[in-house]
Amino acid sequence: MDDVEIILEIDGKKIPMNGFVRKILCGMIIGSIDTLHGVENDWKILNISLRR
Repeated sequence: MDDVEIILEIDGKKIPMNGFVRKILCGMIIGSIDTLHGVENDWKILNISLRR
């Protein structure tokens, strides 16, 4: 996961993450996305947006 950049922004404010949180979030997101049909293994950018 060292080669992955992850940015967390909430309401436009960048939220710093420690290594543990970064590793957990990257692992969950990449692991979930890689199992989906139609997603190429060589993707470069992935954006997820949550609104409530």
